[in-house]
Amino acid sequence: MRDFRDAKLMAKSLREAMAARQVQLTHSETLEIVARQFGHDDWNVLAARIGETGPAMPAEKPAEAVRLRMGIPILRIFDEAKAKEFYLDFLGFRMDWDHRFGPDTPLYMQVSRSGLELHLSEHHGDASPGSTVFVWMDGIDALHAELIAKRYTYSRPGIEEDGPGGRTLQVPDPFGNRIRFCEKRG
Repeated sequence: MRDFRDAKLMAKSLREAMAARQVQLTHSETLEIVARQFGHDDWNVLAARIGETGPAMPAEKPAEAVRLRMGIPILRIFDEAKAKEFYLDFLGFRMDWDHRFGPDTPLYMQVSRSGLELHLSEHHGDASPGSTVFVWMDGIDALHAELIAKRYTYSRPGIEEDGPGGRTLQVPDPFGNRIRFCEKRG
């Protein structure tokens, strides 16, 4: 959890997932559930704890003039339909936006899930096929079960118990890229 906005995205994703199962929850109900998942009594406590501007700098460290933020990986794709089938239908991302400079020009789009954003591009110079994105996560067993239950023809990923840094679920996309979902041990 990086900041306040991630918790809101989690609540929105939870509400959408439950609605797909015909369980209607209000936005505030899902906010309360997310707060409890983080060990807080209610949403107001979580919101105050995280803060709208993200984690505070430690008191002993002075603020730096340069402050880097999380990057967004760009993955090369070659086929819009296959990319949507894999990233949206199989991995459960949602498409946030897409862009083309004109008809019959390469696609560039952003997909996201639970605060993770990826850019997918058909543009030749944006990325090299065969890239790897390493993603720290919680709930690797639940993600694994979700993916296996979808019975996607082209991928049956398994969990590697002794991956670098923790349990790893590596999922290759149709374009030679790999996403390594990793959950820290203990």
